[in-house]
Amino acid sequence: MRALGVEGRIKSPTYAVVEPHEAGDLAIWHFDFYRFNDPQEWEDAGFRDLFASQGLKLVEWPSQAAGMLPTPDLTIAIELTAQDTRKVYFSAATDAGSTLMKALPHAL
Repeated sequence: MRALGVEGRIKSPTYAVVEPHEAGDLAIWHFDFYRFNDPQEWEDAGFRDLFASQGLKLVEWPSQAAGMLPTPDLTIAIELTAQDTRKVYFSAATDAGSTLMKALPHAL
């Protein structure tokens, strides 16, 4: 989010479930579904409208809202390695995701 121009504190939405941010004209919604016990909680919270709106949606723990979320453009998976470092994997599921992947620096 920093690379997009978000200023100020960026905190995990673990307890709030969603944190809104702005980067210029870009609306960013950061979700954390870790505390969901049932995917229906996504629908009950009214997130369908947020996901239908313009802007970037970043989701942690999407499996907790399984079957409710739209197809992600881009999935980012982070793996902890034995040396306390991380490997980051990107995969695209849509044309928009493929375009995003092409725009990523090759060092990622």
